[in-house]
Amino acid sequence: MEFRVLRYFLTVAREGSITGAADFLHVTQPTLSRQLKDLEQELGKKLFIRSSHSIILTDEGMLLRKRAEEIVDMIDKLEAEFNSMEETISGDVYIGGGETDAMREIARVVKDLQIRYPNIRYHLYSGNSDDVTERLDKGLLDFGILIQPADLSKYNYLHIPAKDVWGVVMRKDSPLALKDTIQAADLLNVPLICSRQAMKQTLSNNEFAYWFGGDFDKLNVVTTYNLAYNAAIMVDEGIGYAITLDKIVNTSRDSNLCFRPLEPRLESGLNIVWKKHQVFSSASELFLKDLQAKFINSDS
Repeated sequence: MEFRVLRYFLTVAREGSITGAADFLHVTQPTLSRQLKDLEQELGKKLFIRSSHSIILTDEGMLLRKRAEEIVDMIDKLEAEFNSMEETISGDVYIGGGETDAMREIARVVKDLQIRYPNIRYHLYSGNSDDVTERLDKGLLDFGILIQPADLSKYNYLHIPAKDVWGVVMRKDSPLALKDTIQAADLLNVPLICSRQAMKQTLSNNEFAYWFGGDFDKLNVVTTYNLAYNAAIMVDEGIGYAITLDKIVNTSRDSNLCFRPLEPRLESGLNIVWKKHQVFSSASELFLKDLQAKFINSDS
């Protein structure tokens, strides 16, 4: 399977037609069609359902698209790392993490490094812990930011000197908005919107479940979410109350939403992690050294 053909396949999947993809790639339609047929024959699977004006991916086609995107991302990252191996330090640093105000700590490291090495570029990927660790393990990310508790057995890590505060995001006209803090009893009989990852965890490693206590299984969870932006839309439309972290949803004066912290107060620490025995590019190596200088010193 040629890498060039994978790029052809991804372009066709993105454009939704042979004509559009051929124009984008500057190749003839017959050439592109032949390459796709050869790919299907090589894999022994039908990848597209063709019509007169468009194409639709089969289940096998959707699987190939996912894997091909990972391969292309990896090759692009590898090429960028080799291109950065020159006297003037440049290159790319790939960082993944959930929505957290602790990203400000990372941004400050980036800003300081940018002054000394302006040719280094940074790429941010947003996702929950499962998304981030999957991409770390595949080599698509250099670093990941994980909210505690998290399984760190496969990684080296640094503690980020910041805490995220848990609470409830709700409409300003909601009954619970009259309270300064939210207690466990307040959440028993209201529709809740919770992190999908948190709901999968067991009581032993789920801080929210431990905070809530024995009635955790009685909660009325009507919606789960991956990223808080979509959860905020659900709250704004009156679907329920979102359990989330402070400062990741717009609750300014102009917003319809507000945040109320949990009582007793519940905070989560954060770690920035990377694979053990990771071979870094020169850009990522410099970034790690600055992380260590800033965060290790802040802990001492």
